[in-house]
Amino acid sequence: MKIYTFRVIIEPDENKTYHGFVPSLPGLNTWGESIEETKANVQDALKIYLMNMMDDQEPIPEETGYEFLQTITDSEIQAELKNPCAYA
Repeated sequence: MKIYTFRVIIEPDENKTYHGFVPSLPGLNTWGESIEETKANVQDALKIYLMNMMDDQEPIPEETGYEFLQTITDSEIQAELKNPCAYA
């Protein structure tokens, strides 16, 4: 038995619902009225998505993403405004 693990992102949207998606599986998007409902919908969508990939004999991608939360203070932003620099 192979175990597949994917990074799932759930965000609130402008309709006061939640949008769930899997960055490594293009087109896999779903939504729900709550985070729990969105998680369940992502699980269902994942099963269907992977089943279709297997039926089409497409390789299942490995999750390669990296995710973290970045914190920045308003004083750090103000300091940058006083010393602007170019970003590539």
